[in-house]
Amino acid sequence: MEEPEMQLKVKKVTDKFTESMYVLANEPSIALYRLQEHVRRSLPELAQHKADMQSWEEQSQGAIYTVEYACSAIKNMKDSGVYFKSIEGFLRHATAIKDRLNMARR
Repeated sequence: MEEPEMQLKVKKVTDKFTESMYVLANEPSIALYRLQEHVRRSLPELAQHKADMQSWEEQSQGAIYTVEYACSAIKNMKDSGVYFKSIEGFLRHATAIKDRLNMARR
């Protein structure tokens, strides 16, 4: 083979090798750039979703507290039946005493 032809072939091989090395060397950088690009696009939406979820959690906690408080009040009302019966008995007794006092004055 002639030397110029050989030099052309060697140049093609070295150029291809150099190009391959350049691509391999820059591949991680390109991947990281794409990742950064994706995060930059996605992050505001994800941050908004997080804020919405925190707001919904606070509202849910408030609703749960309200329901628990209402259940406690209803349970206490149910348990207070004994006291109402006692009060009713005292009122009947007081009414009977009042009626007797009114009869004694006449």
